[in-house]
Amino acid sequence: MAKITRKPVPRKATVPKKKAKPVATKPKASAKKSLKATRPWTPAEVRDVFSRFGKANPEPKGELEHVNPFTLLVAVVLSAQATDAGVNKATRALFEVADTPQKMLDLGEERLRDYIRTIGLYRTKAKNVIALSAKLLSEFGGQVPRTRAEIESLPGAGRKTANVVLNMAFGEHTMAVDTHVFRVGNRTGLAPGKTPLEVELGLEKVIPAEFMLHAHHWLILHGRYTCLARKPRCEVCLINDLCRWPEKTV
Repeated sequence: MAKITRKPVPRKATVPKKKAKPVATKPKASAKKSLKATRPWTPAEVRDVFSRFGKANPEPKGELEHVNPFTLLVAVVLSAQATDAGVNKATRALFEVADTPQKMLDLGEERLRDYIRTIGLYRTKAKNVIALSAKLLSEFGGQVPRTRAEIESLPGAGRKTANVVLNMAFGEHTMAVDTHVFRVGNRTGLAPGKTPLEVELGLEKVIPAEFMLHAHHWLILHGRYTCLARKPRCEVCLINDLCRWPEKTV
């Protein structure tokens, strides 16, 4: 039988598909607003803001419980990455037995851990508190020093810790920038900055001296209870008419 051979059918050349052109989308209104340059605050507006804070809360207080400069220092060191309420719950019993560097040193690291184990990073913090107590005794006569550099030299203490202690214990006009103050400074446009130090220096530059003693407390409380991170309460904000935030709801 004759062998049948079939001719191969030529394949069609594949034509590369054209890439679809990206569809231009209009930027959201919120994005447009955020791109606009923030109008700087005038000195009169800044004075108005802090006058309102002062009228609403003439004597603001820090929420960390303490009985003297040493216990304040310890409370601030313990408050890193922890809430003030959580720190207070642990330190009420602690400060009844250890309210001086010597008593804290006598308590010892192991027993200190038992008091503060409900606070995050309690092992590291216990080690730092014992070490700073020892340094206070050996280098500062058992007293909390009154300069930023000396406080920052203590284990577990940074610039924010130093500013809080200098302000609350010694009445210095310092600006302690925590997450709340950082957010308020940037969101309102009062003192925009990429770092806490930039915000701190910016606030010190614009806030009149007569308000500086209580300024960081007002800003912390404003950020904690009104200018919240996720759902700011713009409708009850004392300064919503002056705030530069483009996303405010009023």
